Amino acid sequence: MLIRKLFKFENAHIVRNCTSDRCKRSIHGHSYKVELLLKASKLDHGQMVYDFGLLKGVIKELFDSFDHAICFWNQDSAEYIQACQTFSARWISLPVSPSAEQFSRIFFYLAQQVLKSTQTQNGEGDVEVYSVIVHETDTGYAQSFLEDIENTQMGVLTLEEIEFSEQVQAEWSDPEMYRKLKQGEPFLNPKVELQVQIS
Repeated sequence: MLIRKLFKFENAHIVRNCTSDRCKRSIHGHSYKVELLLKASKLDHGQMVYDFGLLKGVIKELFDSFDHAICFWNQDSAEYIQACQTFSARWISLPVSPSAEQFSRIFFYLAQQVLKSTQTQNGEGDVEVYSVIVHETDTGYAQSFLEDIENTQMGVLTLEEIEFSEQVQAEWSDPEMYRKLKQGEPFLNPKVELQVQIS
């Protein structure tokens, strides 16, 4: 079974080496919509794949980190990167170019890592990220699947190479959240007292 959660944010970038002259030479922004699709072969005690309320925690905070931020490829020119860091308090350095295609991979990867580090306590089953769709405009989107995350031709993704500015980190409910994720410290979902016995 699949469930879908929608996230929204505003973001600016340059997409180097693309065909469109406007996109590769000028900073520009989009109103992004990110669809996170989760799958599982069983339901939890609440008869859900994964409670939508749980997606308002670490995953939402990481996704929201991209809001009103500028994203840049860490292989861009040192001068451009320095300007981004100097003139924007909210920035994110990525190991890949910030195209819609790569954003879909980044968000898939971040959600995947959070789920792997989460200890569930309400009978959740084999919950996994099925897909991520990133709408860059009303008419265009990119969608990624697990095979895209594992495809090294598309770039290797690691938590160490996704860097959030100090301002972004300061706005998290737990400023140590990303360090904990990188070190594999578990995130504990709330324990639920059953109102009705499940047989």
